Amino acid sequence: MELIRNIIARAKSDLQRIVLPEGTEERVLKAADILIEEGIAKIILLGNKAEIEQLAVTHGLKNINQATIIDPENNPESDKYAGLLFQLREKKGMTPEKAAELVKDPLYLGCLLVKNGDADGEVAGARNYTGNVLRPAFQIIKTRPGINVVSGAFLMILQDRSFGYNGKLLFADCAAFPNPTAEDLAHIAVCSGETAKHIYGFPEPRVAILSFSTKGSAHHEKVDKVIKATEIAKALDPDLIIDGELQADAAIVPSVAKDKAPESVIAGTANVLIFPSLETGNIAYKLVQRLAGAQAIGPLMQGLASPVNDLSRGCSVEDIVKLVAITAGQAIETKKTGSN
Repeated sequence: MELIRNIIARAKSDLQRIVLPEGTEERVLKAADILIEEGIAKIILLGNKAEIEQLAVTHGLKNINQATIIDPENNPESDKYAGLLFQLREKKGMTPEKAAELVKDPLYLGCLLVKNGDADGEVAGARNYTGNVLRPAFQIIKTRPGINVVSGAFLMILQDRSFGYNGKLLFADCAAFPNPTAEDLAHIAVCSGETAKHIYGFPEPRVAILSFSTKGSAHHEKVDKVIKATEIAKALDPDLIIDGELQADAAIVPSVAKDKAPESVIAGTANVLIFPSLETGNIAYKLVQRLAGAQAIGPLMQGLASPVNDLSRGCSVEDIVKLVAITAGQAIETKKTGSN
């Protein structure tokens, strides 16, 4: 697929250091071997070194010796990272003793590597629940300046190329934030427009904040939230092409928009869809994936000061390779914009 080829090519052009906390997981190791062999990223594996080396031999992996391997249980720099964690979380009740224990947790150590500038991004989740992956990221890396919410976006690639940008639509939030306020929705919208443009190459993100109402066809506090979110998003990014409240058909079908929202700047041409709650976003992406046969890439986590991305526990080796390449692209963009 051309999109993935472009993402990988960008990653190869400026190698980023990506930490994989699940260093003894078979799929992660196989992906790391490919990533190193193809020169997509510099890999940091967390786990027992002897175990990782034995697994590499068992699975015939030839490139793992080129990865940096850090054993959280026997890390000579544990005190440094424990000190950083204590400093970051002291006001939240962190103690030096608790910090010393947490740095032995690969998910915490991975985020501390990123926070300290010793890695550029993290990918985890092959063995861990989403909450376990994201909790350290929220506590240690935190949101980037000007953004107050982390959200999860899926790139949906449709067989019908008449929708979105050549059949590509970005859906958010589908993975992270259950009940966003109007301000939260606005921040999700702005981040999603940036993701569509800078990570997935949409030349012109066109953002619709969705509702069960189009331009006053219904009156409800949930509709008011979407209207307010649209106003806030326009103030946050005056150059962003965005509109709301729009029903889904008015957002993506020009003939419907002609009747329902003829004066909308989106008018059926949206390629970024912002859902009013996590439940609607998550349900929508799964239905489109299963009923329309769409490919779903993600979730890509947006809004963090440095990239941390979560894998599905059912992920394939190929999924891991793709997500590391995408994470590398996020890291490149973060450095380019100075957003961390």
